[in-house]
Formats: sequence, structure tokens, C-alpha cells
Amino acid sequence: MIELVQIEKQFEGQVVVHPLSLNIEEGEFLTLLGPSGCGKTTILRMIAGFEQPTHGEIILEGQNVTKLPPNQRDLNLVFQHYALFPHMTVGDNIAFGLKMKKLPQAEQKARVAEAVQMTQLTALTSRYPHQLSGGQQQRVAIARAIANKPKVLLLDEPLGALDLQLRKSLQSELKHLQRSLGITFVYVTHDQEEAMMLSDRIVIMNSGKVEQIGTPKDIYAAPKTLFAATFVGENNIFSSGSELFAVRPEKLRPKRETEGVRKTGVIQDVLYLGNVHKLTVQLDGEPMMVTIALDFEDEIVWKVGQRIGVDWNQRDEVVIGA
Repeated sequence: MIELVQIEKQFEGQVVVHPLSLNIEEGEFLTLLGPSGCGKTTILRMIAGFEQPTHGEIILEGQNVTKLPPNQRDLNLVFQHYALFPHMTVGDNIAFGLKMKKLPQAEQKARVAEAVQMTQLTALTSRYPHQLSGGQQQRVAIARAIANKPKVLLLDEPLGALDLQLRKSLQSELKHLQRSLGITFVYVTHDQEEAMMLSDRIVIMNSGKVEQIGTPKDIYAAPKTLFAATFVGENNIFSSGSELFAVRPEKLRPKRETEGVRKTGVIQDVLYLGNVHKLTVQLDGEPMMVTIALDFEDEIVWKVGQRIGVDWNQRDEVVIGA
């Protein structure tokens, strides 16, 4: 659906997106994940046509759109701050793009009705944005985008301004919506959990460069770089000679005995976080602390200051690049 061919972006001679090639499949939910300032929004804006790549090409469904303005690309962008027109009702906001395209009145009506039904807004079409909650405004922004029937929907931190509870429920809605529409979604977020929950594939970005591309499972189970290993989920990094390897907290095992184990250390903290219990352990002779996720069935009482052994299976070590 979208092919990025060695696209690069410079601002005032400074490279903000290093040369990047990427194929995005039709109907795929692809997420650009990374910290603030890593270049993910710039990539989205280049796909949308709001920024021109310094080098490279953007192909949409086989057509080179690199030089085309945004209104000539068959895609829609949903911003974090929904950009709804305050003086228009929900129905008029959703119909706005269709009016601009001068679609027949009957088709406008049918498309608006379909979009509000899909986003569960049927009862709210005559309200104004200030009469809606943040989650409802978000759904209006998405309904307005999908009423245009774009081939691709670009979403820039669309849930970033919402509180945690609402984010969670909207994440599920968004995933369900994307599946039922079959539209290609390209999503930008810095929230690892959100990316893991929503995406078919994740592109991890850091300082304008791609660190890793893969499914959520690949990225969690087999991170390729130190950044990927530490940015997505918790991880413990060990060195062996010149090599680094990572072991996830749930793969480490605390042992009461300190003989015949890989490492020893002293418990610094015992954390009970509802469904997850964790130990943080200062290893002997190493600067680092490790985190151990305890088995939920584990009835052993662990205490701060207790000396323990730390063990794991060699098969759970993931060798990573620097």
C-alpha cells in the first residue's frame, strides 16, 4: 500500500530522519514507536504530504506521490488535538471533507450515517464539540477521517491527550475499528504498551534511525539492539566479554541458596503491584540492579536485605547489538 524508498529528512542541514526504506502492507496496523524527537511524526507528515523528503520517494499504491500536495493523496491524518470545528455539529464536522469534495448530498448523508454508526456516535450527531467528552471528540475525528474512505489513515498520538482509563477503552475500540474497516493504519506513539497492543508490526525509532522492525512478539522476545531491548518492556542487560545479552524479568529465578547459581546479590526492594510481584536485586560485583518478576503462585516471603541467588536458562538469553 505504501512504499518508502530511502526517504531522508533534513532541517537546516541537520538530519532528523536518516535514510529509511519501508513497505507497509494493505490493511496493516503499523506503529512508529519511539521517544519524543526521534523522527516518527516527521515520517508521518512526509507520508501525508505536509513535509517534503530531502531525498527519496513515497509510493502510494504504485503511484509516486512524493511531490503531490496532501489533498491529492488518498489518505487522512488524525491529530492528537482533534482539530474539530467548534461552531459545527458532530454531523457537520464529519461531513466537512465530503462537502469540500462536492459529493452529491445523498452520498454525503449515507457516508456520514455509516461513519457515525461505526464509531458509535449516532446519538450525538447534533451536539457540538464542547458538549462532548475527550473520548467522544476523538471518535468524531476518526469518523470524519473514515467518511472520506481513505486508503490509509495516519494517526499522530491520537490518544495522547486522554486519561489512562479512557485510553485503554479507546485502544480496544481503535483496534476493532481498524479490523472492521480493513483500512491501512499508520500510527505514531511513544507508549510501548499501546504499540504492543494495537500493532501488526512496530517500527522502533531512535534519533531518526530505525532500531528494529517486527511484530510485537518479535520485538519483545528477540530485540536486536540495546535500545530496542530497553525501550520495550523491562529488561535486564548482562555483559559477557565483549558481548551484551538481555534476560527478561520473568525469565530470572530467585533462589534461597547462593551455591551453584549464575549470580548472587542482595534484595533492595520487594514490590507488590497487584497482579505482578517483583524483586529488585543488587548483584555482587556489578554496578547494575536486576528486576525479577515472581511467579504469582510463589508463596516464599522475600525480604529487603536478604542475600539470594539469581539464575536463568541459557536459552532465555537474547544476544543484542550495542
